[in-house]
Amino acid sequence: MSTHETAAVETPGSEPTLKRVMGPKLLLLFIVGDILGAGVYAVTGQMAGIVGGVVWLPFLVAFVVATLTALSYLELVTKYPQAAGAALYTHKAFGIHFVTFLVAFAVICSGITSASTSANVLAQNLLAGLDGIGLETGLSTTGTTIIAMLFMGLLAAINLRGVGESVKFNVVLTLVEMTALAIVIGVGFYAMAQGEGDISQITTFESPEDKGLFLAVTAATSVAFFAMVGFEDSVNMVEETKEPERIFPKMMLTGLGIAVIFYMLVAIAVVTVLTPDELAVINESEGRALLEVVGKGAPDFPIDKVFPFLAVFAVANTALINMLMASRLVYGMARQDVLPRSLGKVSPNRRSPYVGIIFTTLIAVALIWYVATQSDSSIVGALSGTTSLLLLGVFTIVNVACLILRRDDKQGTGFFRSPGVTPAVAAVLCAFLIGPWVDRDVLQYQIALVLLLIGVALWLLTWFVNRGVRAKRTGFRDIEHLED
Repeated sequence: MSTHETAAVETPGSEPTLKRVMGPKLLLLFIVGDILGAGVYAVTGQMAGIVGGVVWLPFLVAFVVATLTALSYLELVTKYPQAAGAALYTHKAFGIHFVTFLVAFAVICSGITSASTSANVLAQNLLAGLDGIGLETGLSTTGTTIIAMLFMGLLAAINLRGVGESVKFNVVLTLVEMTALAIVIGVGFYAMAQGEGDISQITTFESPEDKGLFLAVTAATSVAFFAMVGFEDSVNMVEETKEPERIFPKMMLTGLGIAVIFYMLVAIAVVTVLTPDELAVINESEGRALLEVVGKGAPDFPIDKVFPFLAVFAVANTALINMLMASRLVYGMARQDVLPRSLGKVSPNRRSPYVGIIFTTLIAVALIWYVATQSDSSIVGALSGTTSLLLLGVFTIVNVACLILRRDDKQGTGFFRSPGVTPAVAAVLCAFLIGPWVDRDVLQYQIALVLLLIGVALWLLTWFVNRGVRAKRTGFRDIEHLED
């Protein structure tokens, strides 16, 4: 019996397991939808403010770093096809319970923070779209927050229905998301065809802070990386994927390729349609660069009134997939006794990890409320930067773990293998993008430190909750001894 068949078998009286409903097409759309999320709306203008017309270059560099890391993930997910993802790989490689918990906590925080921030942005875009068509909502910040929290409740309801319904909903959102970006690209090239765009701008490097090309591109790449993350979420869906060893490598690499093509074409549309002065004005505004392209590039068409609603779908897709990832990671950790096993309970009817879904949704709602209390709009940028900072740390550890786990030959040879020393190269590049030399805001390091301190507190709490279990077991159980 194959690995993917074994994982789906249930014995009488055993806990229900997750249902394998994702084939190649659903997995590809899941990956593409996760990468093509709110990030491109938030960072494109900001990146143009750092490097000028060569904004496509940081996207390309970020794609290279993400792809090298994705190769390590593919080697590990086909070797150890369980839902715990980076936490599992860290524990298998290092065997240090404290490090395992912090890695898992960092991934969960990055997903929930991204989803809660996306929900808040969604509410703002929705209200802006309604105002644009003449429906004055008059809602205050509190009203925006309520809409965001209600949206998180809707996502939880979809998630509770089961991954089949969630992924099908993701298909619809991904197609709308791709349509929105295709409109930006189409409008940009239409403007160029009409003589309204300056194609020569794509080779123009401008740094307002007089940085050299290397430092400016490095700084912009650290920003662009937020738009490239998402591929790693899919490994937490491995227990709900059919034949993961066969389809994961092709679908993940294809998804990354599709994403970078969209991003580079969007970047070209932005810098050819908008002048450097216009970019300088909007480079700090989330989502405004793409909306400005649509408004300026096609003034005779009312696309700018429709575009905010399409952006709503794009942001919604990011939030949905992040909450899917977070709940599945909580499920996987609980099944490994890294968190209390009650968090790993699966609904016997819908086959969804309902306790993990409720747990992560409550945290997300709390984060939305926190973001709403901040008067400084840059908090969204700070949280997105912290998300990429935490994930770059996780990616560094995962790449190192990939090298260490190559000594484990118990799994045979039927899995994907990252070429040569690519895990080492990826680890160095990810670690480099964490450093202060990429001109990160100090606030991002402060937020990350606070989150990790919260993780330490939760690790101690988990130790006390599980110490009765640990009297009978030796720490975290090895995956080889599981019979789920």
